Amino acid sequence: MSEATAPEFTAPEFTFPEILDAVAAEIPDRELVVFGERRYTQAQIADRSRRLATYFRSRGLGVHTDRAQLTGDEVGQDLVGFYAYNGNEYVESMHAAFRARVAPFNVNYRYVKSELEYLLNDAGPTALVYHAAFAPTLAEVLPRVPSLKVLIQIADDSGNALLDGAVDYEQVIAETEPDLADVTPSPDDLYIVYTGGTTGMPKGVLWRQNDIFMGACGGRNVYTGDAVSSIQEVTDRLAAGGEMKLMVVPPLIHAAAQWAALTASTSGQTLVFSDVPDRLDPAAVAATVEHEKPTVLMVVGDAIARPLLAEFEKGDRDVSSIKIFANGGAVLSPAIKERALEVLDGAIVMDGTGSSETGAQMTHVSTAGAVSTGTFNAGSNTTVVTEDLTGETTAGDGHIGWLAQRGHVPLGYKGDAAKTAKTFPVVGGTRYALPGDRAERLADNTIRLLGRDSQTINSGGEKIFAEEVELAIASHPAVADVLVTARPSERWGNEVVAIVEILDGAEVSEDQIVEHAAGSIARYKLPKAVLFRARIQRSPVGKADYRWAREQAALSAE
Repeated sequence: MSEATAPEFTAPEFTFPEILDAVAAEIPDRELVVFGERRYTQAQIADRSRRLATYFRSRGLGVHTDRAQLTGDEVGQDLVGFYAYNGNEYVESMHAAFRARVAPFNVNYRYVKSELEYLLNDAGPTALVYHAAFAPTLAEVLPRVPSLKVLIQIADDSGNALLDGAVDYEQVIAETEPDLADVTPSPDDLYIVYTGGTTGMPKGVLWRQNDIFMGACGGRNVYTGDAVSSIQEVTDRLAAGGEMKLMVVPPLIHAAAQWAALTASTSGQTLVFSDVPDRLDPAAVAATVEHEKPTVLMVVGDAIARPLLAEFEKGDRDVSSIKIFANGGAVLSPAIKERALEVLDGAIVMDGTGSSETGAQMTHVSTAGAVSTGTFNAGSNTTVVTEDLTGETTAGDGHIGWLAQRGHVPLGYKGDAAKTAKTFPVVGGTRYALPGDRAERLADNTIRLLGRDSQTINSGGEKIFAEEVELAIASHPAVADVLVTARPSERWGNEVVAIVEILDGAEVSEDQIVEHAAGSIARYKLPKAVLFRARIQRSPVGKADYRWAREQAALSAE
């Protein structure tokens, strides 16, 4: 057959429900979620999610406009938000949404009333699954969120009664018989991640189910590019991979935590959550590790890792089961990596990078005696695009460009065509995701990550990357946490300001902080001021809140 007449090969595409059902059929009795005293198998989670999905459908939720008729920033499905802590309900609700062809999205439970109102009106959900603890805040905004018609309340220790019109989560599960015979999910059905909003207003990133499965949830090998080609291949991997427990410490409002949960669901792993879901409780985490013996512990940066390691170092609990200390979403400093490797003898520290707009992109592994931060092994679809968006950089050319992802990338931002076009440009005929990180492709094809462009400081004509300065300061033994930002300067245009939180009982001066940083970065990058604060403000998952940092820097100049 000639090349002109050869049929075009189309890679198979998948939905989460078909994968989850295949896994549950193959290993029905393997535990999928362990949460305190609750232990749910693959088959039980599958059943409970079908019941909730049937309830969604009974309330009229589903697809109203086919994907083919929509642009990349448009949504043709009902949305359901999850305003909830970690637990089996969050996992079940995600699966239920996929089964019912309803688009799920995350709600940051730390939002105050005005932020919650903005997010819900931007998303326009028809349904919301929420913990009773959040009922008072939700009640205040409901009159101004007209799209919400279905409220499902998860009981907790708060004792808050059901809101008007709400139904109890467990009652729905108990009283709804699963019936989804007329529902056929599509690879085009959406999965939505709302960005954290720490540098701007939250934005909803629209992913096709097949793309997020391939891009971050176990559908393909990030490095070789080899993708799952059949459901049979998914089930065959279950026996080859064996049983493994993954403890997810960060909240499931964080994309990386959701991707870990979905990957576990599609690969036969067991998800373990702390039995104290409303805050980081290091003692509870340590106790859970001792009892459940997870192989992988997932954290987000120094802000979460530091108190956990301090608890582990007490030696009160056996945490030796941890073989992979997995970090993503925020920088893990070399000093913290070294502490982790020391207390978790024989383990590795694995840094992963990615974003809501790219999925998983790169990793770096640190082992005892070989610790570093900032340089990563790139996935097969990860590259660096030139600053002027004319093509990709060449390995070792010394050019700083935009960290980019191609292949399985999102459709766009919900309701924002202009932002979609800017973040997902077509360069040389290829569509990329460019979330705004600056990077350099080194001679060995590893990638040096410099930081988010929005946090780049132009001081005296020099570009200074805030994360590079933060890393230099964070290695000081007295520093508990640090954020770096800028404030206006008559001399420099902008000057670097470091906001530092000191460890309890430690003492250190501004000059000592600056001189320590001078050991690893050029002097023009050093902070012109160091502001000491009792606590660095971060998101619930440990991500930097640069809006707060800029406010602190501005106040110091007054």
